[in-house]
Amino acid sequence: MTNDNTASTRLAPPVGGFTEIDGKRIFVHRSGSGGPAVVFLPGASAVGLDYFGVQQQVSLFTTAVVYDRAGTGYSDSLPLPRTATAVATELRELLLAENIPGPYVLAAHSLGCLYAHRFAQLYPQDVAGLVWMDGLHRDWDEFMPQAMRLAAAAAPAPDLEQVEQMRTALRGLRGELLADYPEHVRLPLIDARSSAEWIRVGFAERNGLTDVAAELRSGPNLPDVPLVALTVLGADPSQSAAALSEMHDGRRRMDAAVVNGVSRGEQRIITDTVHHRLCFDRPDAVVEAIRDVVDQVAGP
Repeated sequence: MTNDNTASTRLAPPVGGFTEIDGKRIFVHRSGSGGPAVVFLPGASAVGLDYFGVQQQVSLFTTAVVYDRAGTGYSDSLPLPRTATAVATELRELLLAENIPGPYVLAAHSLGCLYAHRFAQLYPQDVAGLVWMDGLHRDWDEFMPQAMRLAAAAAPAPDLEQVEQMRTALRGLRGELLADYPEHVRLPLIDARSSAEWIRVGFAERNGLTDVAAELRSGPNLPDVPLVALTVLGADPSQSAAALSEMHDGRRRMDAAVVNGVSRGEQRIITDTVHHRLCFDRPDAVVEAIRDVVDQVAGP
């Protein structure tokens, strides 16, 4: 891995560095030692360093890895959306290039869960455990109300005026969420997360959700490994009470189906935060879930 960013037009990350995979420079940051290594798979519009806080806590007891998929975050650009196969293959090549031995515990959030599932389909021998953080699922549309189905997430790229409005709002939000991050990570990450480029990338990646779900339905179920699903059912003032109740019921049932598909699965309900704030408001719950899966994998 190299920390030389001078050849890239991308923003320079405050920690970590780059590894070249298929001609693209992929951002990666690892902390800690030992195994099984925990690998964080970000959600749509999220980046690896959004999970820096929980990564640092996990690194106290095992190797913890955050990264940015090609086309997102600090990694080199490429057209979005991508297939789940492309994302999963890239991640495995990155882990091999970084000499991080498997099998891995995949700690996936939101869209990252679809990519974790594809990784497990392609490389089941490399998956030791799963932490499912309020995840998307290939059968999402079977559980969710019509207005919340995957196709509804697709949206045209925002225009310049909309981007500027989002930049202001996101800067304030990130300032709050990252308040406990060290300054050398927090300030450049706030700047990058509120950039027009990163905002547009978040929209672009969401446009392929229905195709990714279909891709996963052509493959096997999750492997029978230890799994903890964190189901976030907090109050959301942007939703009506009726819509929120219907969405919560669907998510509760969907995650229950995920954990019931393995022999060592557990669903944990989180009611005091919302989807995008999980790792910031409840890092304790995230780290506990990861530790519990790691302990099951490691054995007595």
